[in-house]
Amino acid sequence: MRRSTPSKAARIWPGAIAVLLFIGFTFPVYWMFATAFKPTSDIVTEDPVWFPSHPTLEHFKTAVQADNFWTMVRNSLTVTVLAVLLSLAIALLASFAMTRMRFKGRRGFILTFMIAQMAPWEVMVIAIYMLVRDADMLNSLLPLTLFYMVMVLPFTILTLRGFLAAVPRELEESAMVDGCTRPQAFIKVIFPLLAPGLMSTSLFGFITAWNEYPLVLILNKDQEAQTLPLWLSQFQTAFGDDWGATMAAASLFALPILLLFLFLQRKAVGGLTSGAVKG
Repeated sequence: MRRSTPSKAARIWPGAIAVLLFIGFTFPVYWMFATAFKPTSDIVTEDPVWFPSHPTLEHFKTAVQADNFWTMVRNSLTVTVLAVLLSLAIALLASFAMTRMRFKGRRGFILTFMIAQMAPWEVMVIAIYMLVRDADMLNSLLPLTLFYMVMVLPFTILTLRGFLAAVPRELEESAMVDGCTRPQAFIKVIFPLLAPGLMSTSLFGFITAWNEYPLVLILNKDQEAQTLPLWLSQFQTAFGDDWGATMAAASLFALPILLLFLFLQRKAVGGLTSGAVKG
């Protein structure tokens, strides 16, 4: 039986839709970065300027010289990196227990994490505020770190559980037959194969913690203990119609996520190939 050849239109329309989606998603990002480099005359003109006529860094200087910018950069990096590392450490152990061990209440344990992943954190802000207030830890980075870790932990556990379940048990058992203990087999055999899962979950955790706004708005009123999302909203209020400086501030806020995505995307592909098992 001859296989029917797809028509020309059937071959073109998926690519056309992909191009339209690419333009729709990337154009706002391009416009943000382009506006950040445009002189003010190119921004306020009635006719749109697609490319900066004379690129300038003045808007970036205005952004980085704003009050408490570097303090909030340090705060955001601290709470985000610590939350991601803590969630990965706990998720590795929890996902290993969920895939390699059989214990009473295991299904209920997994269901609990799925429900926690679906729970909207915004409805729990008041309860979280009361807990932190009663513990006398308002305007502190520790509660933010812990709650951000809890916020990304369910997704991290469920994702790593899927990657860990795909690793054959025979690899771990062979290592234990060769003299490795179970922790040694996990570190030397299983852990290197989890590189793609670690990359994807760490990227998700970083984006979630880096962009979080309502919780820090409620818990940290002191500017010395705030993070970049609050700085960005206050920056726009302080500088009003200075769209060049506002776009420069937004570009600086988005830059770490873009760089991390590019880095982890390359590493994840490398982890898939380096984790291949040879016969």
